[in-house]
Amino acid sequence: MIPRPQLRALDLKLLRDLRRLWAQVLAIAAVLGCGVAVLLMSLGMSDALDRSRAAYYEREAFAQVFARATRAPLGLAGELRAIPGVRDVEARVSRFVLLDLPGRVRPATAQVVSLPDAGPPRLNRLVLRSGRWPEPGRWDEVIVDAPFAAAQGYRPGDRFAANLGGARRELTVVGTALSPEFVYTIGPGAMMPDPSGHAVIWMPRRAAEAAFDMTGAFDDAVIALRRGADEASVIAAIDRLLAPYGATGAHGRDRQISHAFLDSEIETLRVMAWILPPVFLLITAFLVNMVMARIVALERAEIGLLKAAGYSNGAVLSHYLLLAGLIASVGIALGLTVGGVLAREMAGLYARFYNFPELIFSMSWTAWALGALAGFAAAGLGATRAALGAARLPPAVAMAPPSPPRFARGAVDRLLSAVRLPQTDMMILRSVLRWPLRAGTAVLGYALGTAILVSSSFFSDSLDGIMERAFDLSNRADVVLSFPRDLPVDVIAAVRDLPGVLQAEGHVYAAVRLSHGHLTEDATIQALPPGSDLTRMLDGTRPAAPPDAGAVLTDRLAARLGVRPGEVLRAELVGLRRDPVALRVAGLVPEVMGATAYMTLSGYDRLLGRPPKISSVAVTLRADGEAAFHRAVKAAPAVGGALLLADNRRAFESTIAQNMTVMATVYVVLGSAIAIGVAYNGARIQLSERARELASLRILGLTRWEVSWVLVGEVLLLALLAQPLGWALGYGIAALMADRFSSEFYTLPLVVEPATFAFASLVSLGASVASVMLVRRRIDRLDLVAVMKTRE
Repeated sequence: MIPRPQLRALDLKLLRDLRRLWAQVLAIAAVLGCGVAVLLMSLGMSDALDRSRAAYYEREAFAQVFARATRAPLGLAGELRAIPGVRDVEARVSRFVLLDLPGRVRPATAQVVSLPDAGPPRLNRLVLRSGRWPEPGRWDEVIVDAPFAAAQGYRPGDRFAANLGGARRELTVVGTALSPEFVYTIGPGAMMPDPSGHAVIWMPRRAAEAAFDMTGAFDDAVIALRRGADEASVIAAIDRLLAPYGATGAHGRDRQISHAFLDSEIETLRVMAWILPPVFLLITAFLVNMVMARIVALERAEIGLLKAAGYSNGAVLSHYLLLAGLIASVGIALGLTVGGVLAREMAGLYARFYNFPELIFSMSWTAWALGALAGFAAAGLGATRAALGAARLPPAVAMAPPSPPRFARGAVDRLLSAVRLPQTDMMILRSVLRWPLRAGTAVLGYALGTAILVSSSFFSDSLDGIMERAFDLSNRADVVLSFPRDLPVDVIAAVRDLPGVLQAEGHVYAAVRLSHGHLTEDATIQALPPGSDLTRMLDGTRPAAPPDAGAVLTDRLAARLGVRPGEVLRAELVGLRRDPVALRVAGLVPEVMGATAYMTLSGYDRLLGRPPKISSVAVTLRADGEAAFHRAVKAAPAVGGALLLADNRRAFESTIAQNMTVMATVYVVLGSAIAIGVAYNGARIQLSERARELASLRILGLTRWEVSWVLVGEVLLLALLAQPLGWALGYGIAALMADRFSSEFYTLPLVVEPATFAFASLVSLGASVASVMLVRRRIDRLDLVAVMKTRE
């Protein structure tokens, strides 16, 4: 007969410890699992989006360089293709137009992009989702982007009207598609994609040429580069070729709006993986340290017996480290499972928002390994001190009971006696004051749980701040009409005469390349009229007027250029003036969206040496005149786009509400898990330490609630004391996240409302109360005789 393998004594003890401590093990594992899950979720989402983007770009031949001109001859495409490093070029016609959709009073906007006559495009290829390609010779057939079709309920065969080059044309939808060029589809001047109000329309080249008087010409080019080509030199050569034709400056993918927003999102997810998980892992180390220190203190006699029986210091050390490793294994398994599911689901949500045709979700083994290593490292860090203490205990010292604590009646005790608090409250306060290190570590644990809730909820407050600034303080118009080219200021009077108009203000938005020394940044000049009321420059939350000379820069733009007020920049007004001009920095203002240089209209016109012109008109409308105004705008030949601020705000709120609800739910659960883990483990340790004391109180006649209050009250006191520290830590983490998540397109303002602090504290305290009440049930079931017979 083969003998059955026998477990060593330490192995049996390890299994018994796990069974005895199963509730505390689960509480610690839940916190550790949260940290691992957040790490895996962030890395998984960013990795999935990055892989899906790379595959999408490669498969559909997404261009690397983009260039625009006013009107360039089509034959110039051959010269562009001959530039060293260029692999392929597609010259297109691309314009923004207004749409007149059936059943919709307000106009919608669209970007029209021409399709080659010889078949599908070679670059930025379309992924047909339904229907077919337009037939040659059918100038009214178009393909629309799939999100717009879904929002409007359009299918192949449906029709709508568009204002193409000043003429109303009826168009027929023959297909829906996705494009790598429009992963993030946003209208001119908009802050958020609005698929119900903005479309991308692909039509045959001949139809686009006829509609916009571009026969034999192009105004848009996409360029693919050969592997290893120098992008900067190619862009310089393209700019030289297109300069005589009103070029606005070629640029790479980093400035292509769709790619740039997606790249910023992926980078944000990666940053998140290095900010929040360490907080969870720190709390895990703290909890493991609490539990392991208590276990070693309670098992002094057992440790002495083990050493007397011949177990080495290394064996004892390994035993307690292995116990911590098993606790970590439970948390890691939980975190990897939950994190993998969350990563897949959240990546799917992002993929739908960014219009990927498919999601490639393949978590790299390094992400799994990093999550596991981080979990074991946190548990090991927390257990090392207690395990080393157990290994260093001499057998004789270990087998002797620990020296009882020595207390002396001090000034604090006399003060407490003078206050005449109930005896149970006195016991709570004395426990906190006599073990300040233990109380302080518990306060830190509760504070970190509150900090997680504050820092994760700040996103909602920050975005509310952006909305208030963008829609209430800065842009106060109802509609902003834009034009394909700058027009004389007389157009303001023409807009003011449209039905329903209350106010009309003209402005200029122009691209500019600013240089200071070796630093160069692309920005937008926003030129405002005197006393501008509908579009305002803000200094904080107060409206301010730009000076008549020079420009006021947003603070982050100035920081990237390394420039201060009074210094002079080199400004290249691409497509408007060949020679660079000197632009003095008149001041700085904080801004949350974009990189902007504010000027007056007169100062901008002097810079160009031209008569007064504008590129857009902001208007406010009477409620009873909106329908008539929108009908007039749809028929206006000069209007290239209409930004409806109310619609854009609704799109912003809808998108934010959907994403914030999901993320807020995740972080509320995570923050609650921290509070539960800290409160439950702290209460269980106190119960084990003070069981004889509490049993003595019951024998002396105190009620169950009075005895329980000694335990419950201390936990609640420590949790309450932790809230101000948690608010401060949460604010600090939020400040770090706001700084790291900001990009050249937007700046997250650091806004944390009082309600956010209150909500975080309510969740943290509620979770603490719930977990300590679970421990309170154990007090009610105390076997008084058995407890009084124990050594402690």
